[in-house]
Amino acid sequence: MPTPRLSVVVTRRLPEPVETRMKELFDVELRPDDTPMTREELAGAMGRADVLVPTLADQIDAGLIAQASERLRLIANYGAGVDHIDVASARARGILVSNTPGVVTEDTADMTMALILAVTRRIPEGLSVMQEGGWTGWSPLALLGGRIAGRRLGILGMGRIGQAVARRARAFGMQIHYHNRRRLRPEVEEPLEATYWESLDQMVSRMDVISVNCPHTPSTFHLMNARRLKLLKPSAVIVNTSRGEVVDENALTRGLRAGEIAGAGLDVYERGAEINPRLRELKNVVLLPHMGSATVEGRIEMGEKVIINIKTFADGHRPPDQGVPGAL
Repeated sequence: MPTPRLSVVVTRRLPEPVETRMKELFDVELRPDDTPMTREELAGAMGRADVLVPTLADQIDAGLIAQASERLRLIANYGAGVDHIDVASARARGILVSNTPGVVTEDTADMTMALILAVTRRIPEGLSVMQEGGWTGWSPLALLGGRIAGRRLGILGMGRIGQAVARRARAFGMQIHYHNRRRLRPEVEEPLEATYWESLDQMVSRMDVISVNCPHTPSTFHLMNARRLKLLKPSAVIVNTSRGEVVDENALTRGLRAGEIAGAGLDVYERGAEINPRLRELKNVVLLPHMGSATVEGRIEMGEKVIINIKTFADGHRPPDQGVPGAL
């Protein structure tokens, strides 16, 4: 007698190849449109599924997990971070949590470099002039930006993504500095010609560009707080493609408006889609809608990892990618 297929509920639309493969392998319930589930819909899904496939838009807290049925045994997250899932509550209920680490590394590093270039070379300002029909021809003093070669880049968080950023920045001629919970091994650090700073304060005060690439954990919440942001040189730029909660957004906005910070490139925000409206008014700020991992290839690879995690679980084994809070 054939083994019954797992009941899988997916909370958002996924790339077509991923959805097709899921239908081949599982008894899958796909989302008909690309809108987030309401809390009530999530509770319903957790009451009828063996496996839930959520995204970072789904806040799965202890209250929701308490309402899950006994049949829910795996939350196979479509994404690397699991900050939006109460992993401890899930484990207490015997529910495994998996994620998709490593998939977004190269794409996010690419976007980090794009933001560094966009801010320092004033690309959005130039684009706006062209789109509004305001360009009257070349001028020696128009839209002068800064050269990134030779600048000091301070990377906050030297994990997979931080190292990928370092490799790219080094190719652009930037000097690589970093702060991390632990210093990298020499065989990793030396090819990057990276300088380790045990003191984040000392590093921040000497850098031309700061790239935030650390996860959001209780210890990194507002790691770049008002006091630390004031240590930045007035000519410095800060870029964040990691987690919005790491930077005090109100303090950053004040520093940018006061001319204490030269510019910022942000792909993530402290309150999700609720962005400080004063940030939108600033010409020295580049704002993106959390698109650091938004490549066709990356999103399909994320789906493939989700499928591997579910298939491994269906075969009676623990998923290879166990979700860890703060992971990127």
